[in-house]
Amino acid sequence: MNFTVAIVGRPNVGKSRLFNRLAGKRISIVHDMPGVTRDIITRDLDDGYTLMDTGGMGLVEGMSDTPGKIVDAVEGQIEFSIDAANLILFVVDGREGLMPLDKQMAERLRKGEKRVILVINKVDTEQTAINEKEFYRYGFGEPHLVSAEHGRGMNTLRREVLRIRDEVAGPPIEEEDDGKKVLKVCFIGRPNVGKSSLSNCLVQSERFIVSDVPGTTRDSIEMPFVWKSKRGEDWHFMLTDTAGIRKQTKLNSSVEYFSRVRSLDAIRDVDVVFMVIDAKEGPTNQDKAIAGEATKANKPVVIVVNKWDLALKAWENEEIDGFETEKQFREAFEKGIHRELFFVPGSPIRFVSAKEGIDVEKILLSARQLNKRQARTIPTGRLNNKLYKMAERLPAPKQDGRRFRIYYAVHTGNYPYRFKIFCNQAKKLSDSYRRFLLKGLVQEFELDGCPMVFDLVNKTNPYVQEER
Repeated sequence: MNFTVAIVGRPNVGKSRLFNRLAGKRISIVHDMPGVTRDIITRDLDDGYTLMDTGGMGLVEGMSDTPGKIVDAVEGQIEFSIDAANLILFVVDGREGLMPLDKQMAERLRKGEKRVILVINKVDTEQTAINEKEFYRYGFGEPHLVSAEHGRGMNTLRREVLRIRDEVAGPPIEEEDDGKKVLKVCFIGRPNVGKSSLSNCLVQSERFIVSDVPGTTRDSIEMPFVWKSKRGEDWHFMLTDTAGIRKQTKLNSSVEYFSRVRSLDAIRDVDVVFMVIDAKEGPTNQDKAIAGEATKANKPVVIVVNKWDLALKAWENEEIDGFETEKQFREAFEKGIHRELFFVPGSPIRFVSAKEGIDVEKILLSARQLNKRQARTIPTGRLNNKLYKMAERLPAPKQDGRRFRIYYAVHTGNYPYRFKIFCNQAKKLSDSYRRFLLKGLVQEFELDGCPMVFDLVNKTNPYVQEER
C-alpha cells in the first residue's frame, strides 16, 4: 500500500469505532473509557490504502487508567502516525462542540503539510443538535458529518478518502503475486513477559509500546516485516503482538475481557505461535493455560524463554545453585518446561533476550522449520504399520470391559496434520492413550512440534472379534 490514512483526535471522540467502521471489521477495542487505544493499530483495506488508528492526543495521567510513562509513549506513537500518513482524518465530537484539546490538535495539524479531513462524529440523526458553522474555524474546509456507531455518512467519507488517494498517489496498482510465502506469527503469554520488546526486536524499530507496567498492550497489533537472515535470505512475516492473557477470574474490566478475546482470536489466525515464558519465573500454571489455548487451536508452538540474560546472571551470581555449567542449567530448564508443558510435545525451545537481542533470529528460523514440517505426506502403509506396532506393544486400557481398537488409518490433511481413524468405539479413546499415539507418530515421522488431529470414525470390523 502506498497511501496511508491516520485517524487522530482527542480521547473518546470515537476514533476506534470509526476505524472499525472503515475497516468493515471489529479490530480496535471500543470502550467509553479514555485511553483504551495505546499502540497504533493498522490494517490494509481492500479500498487500496492503509488505515491507522491512534491513541487519544492530549491524554493525561489521572484522566484514565493509563500511567504517565505510557501516556508519553502514546503521544510519541501519534506523532509517528501523523508523520507517516498521507491523509489525516481529524475526528471531533459533534455533540460536545469545540473543545480546547481539539483546537490544540488543529493547530498542530495546520503546521504540517498533510491533507486533513475534518470528521464530526456522533451525529446520529439529522436532528442531532450541533453547531456545524463553528467547526469551520479549524480551517480544514467543509467537515464530514458522520455517525461511526450507526454508519451514517460513511459512504460519503469513503468516497472523499478515495478521491484524495487517487489525487495524491494515483489509483492502486494491482501487485502481482511474487510467490513469496508470508508466514503469520504471534507472541502470546502472560502480561509483562516481554512480548512487545520481542516484537520490536523482530521489526527492528520502536513500533510497539514497551513498559514494565503489566497490561500496557491492549489490542492485538499486526505488523508486516522482512527479516534478513544471516545467509542473506529475505524472510517475510506478518507479526501480531497480543495483550497479555490473564485468567478469566482476574479480569477487572470489559477492556481486559476484550483484550483477552482479541489475543485468543489472534492465535486462531496465525500459522505459528510464539509462547513467551519469563526465564526468571519459569513455566507457571497460567503459562500452561495459555499454551493450552494454542493446543486447542491446533497451532504449532515455539516456546520462547525471554530474559535469559537475567537468569544466567542469577546463576553466575550463585543465586541459583546445583549446576556446574551453563549447559547443565539450560538442560534442566528445558526438562522443566517439557514436564510442565507436556501437551505440546516436540515444540522447539529458544532461550533469548529481547533487551540484549540474543538469538532472536532462531525464533523465526524455528517458525519456518515448523511450518515446512507440516507439509509432508504420510504414507498410508507406514502409518498403519506404526499404529499396529504401538497397539501391540501397549494395548489401550479397557473401559467398561471393552478396549479401544484401531482398524485402519489414513492421512487426510495438513496444517494441522489430520488422520481419519476407523475404530471400534471412538468414545473409548482416553486422553492419555491419545497422547501415547501422538508421541509415537511424532517420533516415527519426525514431526516434532506439529499439531495433529484424529478424526475418529466408528466402524464394525467383521474380521476382528472384540475383546471383552
